[in-house]
Formats: sequence, C-alpha cells, structure tokens
Amino acid sequence: MDRRAFLRGVGVLGCSAAAHPFLSTVTLAGSDGGRPLGDHRLVVMILRGAMDGLDVVQPQGDPDYAALRPSLLNTQAADLDGFYRLHPGLSGLMPLWAGGQLGFVHATSTPYRDKRSHFVGQDMLEAGTGMDVPLSQVKDGWLNRLLQTQAGLTSETAYSIGRDEMPLLEGGAEVRNWSPETILLLSPQARLLFERVYHDDPLFQAAAQEAMELADAGEIGMAPTPKIRGGVKIDDIEKLVDYAAGKLRQDTRIAAFSMTGWDTHRGQAAGLAKSLARLQHAVLRLQSGLGADVWGKTVLLAMTEFGRTARENGSAGTDHGTGGAMLLAGGALRGGKVYGNWPGLREADLYQRRDLLPTTDVRAWAAHTLRRLYGIDRAVLEGAVFPGLDMGADPGLLL
Repeated sequence: MDRRAFLRGVGVLGCSAAAHPFLSTVTLAGSDGGRPLGDHRLVVMILRGAMDGLDVVQPQGDPDYAALRPSLLNTQAADLDGFYRLHPGLSGLMPLWAGGQLGFVHATSTPYRDKRSHFVGQDMLEAGTGMDVPLSQVKDGWLNRLLQTQAGLTSETAYSIGRDEMPLLEGGAEVRNWSPETILLLSPQARLLFERVYHDDPLFQAAAQEAMELADAGEIGMAPTPKIRGGVKIDDIEKLVDYAAGKLRQDTRIAAFSMTGWDTHRGQAAGLAKSLARLQHAVLRLQSGLGADVWGKTVLLAMTEFGRTARENGSAGTDHGTGGAMLLAGGALRGGKVYGNWPGLREADLYQRRDLLPTTDVRAWAAHTLRRLYGIDRAVLEGAVFPGLDMGADPGLLL
C-alpha cells in the first residue's frame, strides 16, 4: 500500500474533504543543495476534455476555415500574425503576446489515433509513450520518469494537490500529497492512536506523520466561500496556482496542474469562453504570484489529450478529433509566435477527412523544453522520459 493510498484511507480516522482530497490536480518537484534542476521553472497544465485548438487559435487566414465553422467564427478574435487570431476569452493575455511571453503550437497531438477516448487520450498524454507500448504496461508518467533521472532531489520532490488524478507524476520518484478544501480533524487521542498503531511500520508511520504535519502547517483546512468573477468560478484554480507559486518561489522547480471543462459537444461558444476565462486567470495569477524575477525563468506548457473536429456539429459544438493546440507562456519563452507546421483545412488535407491533421508530436515540444531548461541529455529524453520519441530539430522555443 503506497502513501497516496494510505492517505485516502485517513478518512476513517477523521479526514473529510469538500472534494476528494487525494485525487490530484497539481504536482510539484524541487531540489536543494546542488539544485540538479537548476534555476528555471517548468509548469505543465493538463487541459482535460480536449480543448478545441481551432477555436482558441483560429486560423482565419485559411480559406476553408469559415465554411467549417459558420457559428464559431469569431470576428472579435484578436489578430496574432495575419493568419491566426486569438479567441476573445484570452484577450487579457495579449500583452504577454506583445512582450514575447505567450505563444502557441498548432496542429499537434500525442501519437493516439482513431478511438478518441478521453480516458485513453489523457493516459497517453501523461504516460508520454507511443502506440507501440500498451498503456497497461506503463507504470509511471513522463514527469515522474524525469524526476527519476535526477540525483539530489529533496524529500519533498513532488506534491499532488486538488481533485483529479495526475498519472503524469505516478511512478518511482517520491511524492508528497497536499489537497485544498480538506479538513483534517484529529483529536489528541486520535493523534496518539496514529503514532502507536503505525510506530513500527516505516511506510505508514511516515505517511501519518506527513498528514499531521500538513494539518499543523495550515495546509489542510476549511474551504472558503466560492469566488466568482464574471460568472466564472475561480477560487479553486486560485488555490492551486497560489500554492504552486509559493513553492516555485522557493526550491520547487516543476509544477503540474490539471483543469477540466474542455469537452464542448454543444453550445461551444458559451462553454469554451468560461474555460478560457479560467485558463487566462490561472496564467495571469501565476505570473503575478511568481513575480518578475521567477516568471522570467519560467515556461508554462498547457496541453490537451487531442483536438476536436474541424467542422462544427449540429449542436453548435465540436466532437472529439485529433490535431489540437498547445498554449505556451513564461518569461523564458521565445513567444509572440504560433509554432508548428500548418497542414490546411481542405477536406483532402484533414485526418480521416474530419480532423485537423497533426504535424508534430506534443511530446517533442515538452522534450525540447526540458532539454533547454535543464540541460537534460537528448538520449535520456528520447530513451527514458519519452521512450521511442524522435525529438527532431530544436524549434527554438526558449530564449
């Protein structure tokens, strides 16, 4: 029984949560001493539900786009480079674009094809493997495998925070768990019971002590009243971002978030706008929380399991597709650019005549970021972190 499983079971002794406490949306990894990960920060944000990259970064310069998206074509989208336009829901990020601290990758995807299952797509995204390896045989995520290649990490190598599981961090590297909106109610008698029952078991004793330390530090407590801005709930993402930013200002070097709400089968205009508002708030909150110095050493990669159909459906939405888009941000980014090779939207150019054709692998963008941020050897990235990946030429993402 691992520490995460044990802490899930703490509920029988008085731990309750507004949302399940040990299902994760944030992971943190750090180092001290020699700092093997250096001084740069990486933030990985998993956008669960398949974000429609064609709506977020609209290729309005493509002559076939308007016919495919008659109700989703947005004349208020901000011009990025004469070909692509940015959804109004991210208009607050345009100063970052102008400052070279925001970018995108279009027509990108994991190697996952054809079945278009959220669960399998997300598992492959976080496993960092290809179609040649059955997911049932993958026991760790690519971020955990990265940690396994680094010596000298602290005992607080990684945290899990929030509601959703993060296979991205599962694996052999040590993980500590923390959750917002958790109430840990332990009487002195219960504390004594913990100590006596698990005193002679190193694994359980350490996990119990960890839970009590978090409670004493005020990291497990009551959930405040939900915070709403512009009709969109933001307090949950603020908790995650603020906690991560605080750690990133110290010894933490890597954080990973998870945001849901990107499955837009119907009424996409309204649904996507709300999700983008939350994403925009998270990016700006992170920038503010890190401060200019740390933000200047940071790269954020926001990625999703797959894109959506090129043509909108009869419910003013889109269905599960293939090629999608990534959002990039940070002061260490060479932004102000939409990266990737555009395949076109003619029917003959679409994947299976329905989806945007992927021209790059999501894993390659993550691998090049890791290489440039932390100086990790290419052979390690292609062999251990993303097994089977051919990274290709360096796209020059970072300054």
